[in-house]
Amino acid sequence: MKPVTRISTRGYYDLSTGKTLKTNSYHLYPKKDFIKLIGSKELTIMIHGLQNDNAGAIAKVVLARNRLRKLGYFHPVIGFSYDSNTTGAHLLIYVKHALAVGQIIAKKNGHNLGKFIVDFKNTSPKTKIRLIGHSLGSQVILSTVEYLAKKKQNSGIIESIHFFGASITNDVPSSKKYGKILQTIVNKKIVNHYAPTDDVLYWADTAKFVKGPLGLKGAIGKPIKKYHQKLVKPKNHRFASYAAVLNSFP
Repeated sequence: MKPVTRISTRGYYDLSTGKTLKTNSYHLYPKKDFIKLIGSKELTIMIHGLQNDNAGAIAKVVLARNRLRKLGYFHPVIGFSYDSNTTGAHLLIYVKHALAVGQIIAKKNGHNLGKFIVDFKNTSPKTKIRLIGHSLGSQVILSTVEYLAKKKQNSGIIESIHFFGASITNDVPSSKKYGKILQTIVNKKIVNHYAPTDDVLYWADTAKFVKGPLGLKGAIGKPIKKYHQKLVKPKNHRFASYAAVLNSFP
């Protein structure tokens, strides 16, 4: 079977503390696949959520690619695989700590994914880059946008962002801090697929682990012009459930 093309930062961060262990930006696998991507009209990067090991990350890319193919999207779909399988995430007594560490790691990975986007666009300037983020993957994307916003030449560098079950807060699209940078860095649109029936986000909100997740009830306040949201009804919080109800892309 052909390996799944991915950008990886596995082993770069400590799974029990979030401490940085490696300072290089990212690892490409298989490298030759990235050479083939140069000159592509566009490509989509899938960023998974919490509790995904390397195999889980690969599975999410395959899921995303298969669904997008069904919707008539035939451009390359690759993955961003990061240390989200934090220690104790599956055990209730450790879940708050595991989530906190996951958020630290997701925020740090904004630098890693941002660096890849800049490097790739320097090599292949005409390629449009789209990002898909599920759950904690939304935090990786937000931090990536923050990293990219530090330089004026990165204006419009990301073509579109698609959130599914996003765990970032519901004030992000309307906030002074993030609204402006999202409007600047994203060329076309930000689409948030939200689900008031999402059990995990409802639990995280009720337990005050995530205050008002964007993926639960959508945005509050007056969001930026490039922001759009779609009400969806997935079976549960899993990316497979969100992929199943996705009916158009990009």
